[in-house]
Amino acid sequence: MEINKKIWRQLSITTVIRTVYSTGFRMVFPYQPILMKGLGIELAQMTRLIAGQSLVGIFSPFLASIGDTRGRKTGMLTGMILFCLGSLIVVFQPTVLGFFLFLVLSLLGKAIFDPSIQAYFGDHVPYQRRGLVLAISEVSWSMSFFIGMPLVGFLMSQFGLLAPFLVLGVLGVISFLVVIVIIPPDPVLTTERSSLFTNFSLVYRSRSALAGLGVMLLICLANQLVNVVFGVWLNESYGLQIAALGGASAVIGISELIGEGGVGLISDRLSKQKAVLFGVIGNILASILLPFLGGTVWGAYLGLFLFYLTFEFTIVSMIPLMTGVLPKARATVMALNIASASLGRGLGSLIAAPLFAWGFGLNAVFAAVVNLLAILSLRYVNVKEEG
Repeated sequence: MEINKKIWRQLSITTVIRTVYSTGFRMVFPYQPILMKGLGIELAQMTRLIAGQSLVGIFSPFLASIGDTRGRKTGMLTGMILFCLGSLIVVFQPTVLGFFLFLVLSLLGKAIFDPSIQAYFGDHVPYQRRGLVLAISEVSWSMSFFIGMPLVGFLMSQFGLLAPFLVLGVLGVISFLVVIVIIPPDPVLTTERSSLFTNFSLVYRSRSALAGLGVMLLICLANQLVNVVFGVWLNESYGLQIAALGGASAVIGISELIGEGGVGLISDRLSKQKAVLFGVIGNILASILLPFLGGTVWGAYLGLFLFYLTFEFTIVSMIPLMTGVLPKARATVMALNIASASLGRGLGSLIAAPLFAWGFGLNAVFAAVVNLLAILSLRYVNVKEEG
């Protein structure tokens, strides 16, 4: 079953656009000390700002469902406008408030754009080939690390703290114009579009959709149990904070890219459920092995590589699976999918530190147990769309 040239062209261009947006979203953490110093933000204040961003992310589906209520292209353009505004606000208002608006608007922009583009390809790509297409689109996440982060660092060092925000804003405006050209107008329906309430009702009445959202929440919670504390674990174990964080970041970026590539190569040859199942089982094994491999720095890096590789494979496999669960409210499902991931990360962040007080091994064990619950939830995920 072939995918036409128009879809390939749209996929290539929108993947580059998503790389730009993901760069803006991810740049805060690696460059947090520089941003704090340049904008005069204390650590406690920065923590509250990021927590506020996460809180907004939980409620983002109420906006992101615009991809269902107003159309896919309208959803994409709305997300892009918010991202551009957020990036440019910091340039003209380099204050704590300006930075917080950037955090919120960049998250909302991504949370609206991503489900809309995923739903668009869900509409136009057969389910049997959707794993490949959406895996290629998700490469933008790892590319934002490999390409975006070095460019952000270069711009900051050569042109000042605000240069990346200006460049991202300009690229966002260009991307907005490109999407207007390459994405066809939303079809004019003879019947009234479904309302926000209708779409949410469809999701909450669907056991399969709720089970899928539960899987996403659980796998992200399990990941965060390790993600929050692995830097501290490496530092306490080896006293090599800078080397550990730099090396671990490289490991995570490489594993993300390989995981995304793995989905593109094999998920369409398996059922999407099997791909997710194999990914979760792999992540359980990696969780169990991680404390044992952590006897040396390189062993710890290997353990982290396996852990993040299997997680990325799992989460990217979930995306095409969820596009077929409830086609009538596809964009709403994908928006709630992102919100479930945010909620899982938030819960994992709260639990991770208390567990770590008893040793990193407990975090790894709990991650494995949570993933087992994800497997139980996966049993109730049924795809309505097979063709």
